[in-house]
Amino acid sequence: MSSEHPPPYDPSSEPQVPSLESYGAWTTQLRPRKFQSRWITHALLLLGAFITTTWAGTLQTPYAVSFYSWHWSGMWYSVPLLLILGAHEFGHYGYCRKHDVDASLPYFLPAPLPLTGTLGAVIRIREAFPSKRALFDIGVAGPIAGFIVLVPVLYIGVGMSSVIQPPSGSPYFGEPLLYKLMEWVHFGRLPAGYDTALHPLGFAAWWGMLATALNLMPFGQLDGGHIAYSLFGRRASYVSIATVSAAVVLTLISISWLSVTIMMLVMAFFLGIGHPRMVDEDEPLDSRRRLVAFLALVIFVLCFTPVPIETFLG
Repeated sequence: MSSEHPPPYDPSSEPQVPSLESYGAWTTQLRPRKFQSRWITHALLLLGAFITTTWAGTLQTPYAVSFYSWHWSGMWYSVPLLLILGAHEFGHYGYCRKHDVDASLPYFLPAPLPLTGTLGAVIRIREAFPSKRALFDIGVAGPIAGFIVLVPVLYIGVGMSSVIQPPSGSPYFGEPLLYKLMEWVHFGRLPAGYDTALHPLGFAAWWGMLATALNLMPFGQLDGGHIAYSLFGRRASYVSIATVSAAVVLTLISISWLSVTIMMLVMAFFLGIGHPRMVDEDEPLDSRRRLVAFLALVIFVLCFTPVPIETFLG
């Protein structure tokens, strides 16, 4: 046994671990950057949607064939439709950037469907909304931006259309109030048994109106659901119940509502009938945003039709 004692403990002799603050520059660099997108993916999807919508446009009545070959006639439909859909999604994206809510660029969804050529477009929001005001702004910006683009497209498209006597058994496309207004401006009151055969340019605007109305339906996490939750808080779940109930009734009127009703029921089953809660859900919106909400309601009324697609019986 040794009689020597170990030296007293000296804390300074221990190796020093750098503090978290010393890594500040590194931690900042390691955080994922917001608003990153794979450009090649978005570009390829846009190209695919352009091809499928142009193809769908060539299947419509070839109004432009006398001016261009049939290959180019489809662009009368595809280009304005993609502009309307793009404006809608970039409206969302622009306000995501304004409120610093991470989101992707629009994904255009090509589909070989004869009537549309596309399933629309979406953006991916990658983080939670920080407030009801941000939720409202992002939700309402898309429909308003799309509406601003579709109005002149519809006006020009209806002006390039013609009045005909549609044969029995031909498809009939519902006429929203905005469309009826444009038709009256160009042709006045149509005689009984006559209808307007829409130019593909006007048909693109028609799909834009339908997409706008569907997105503005006050249900769940649709754009209209975001707006309703911003206005009513948790009481918006009752509005969602009323909306899906109305969709079920509309399905009894027109079978073309069946896919929308099924979509709502699937969303209700997997995501719930209400909107995800937010910490400031009881804080009322300011008067300016309430005025914008009323504008969104006007847009919905102008673009909505209870019977989107049916067979013309003459």
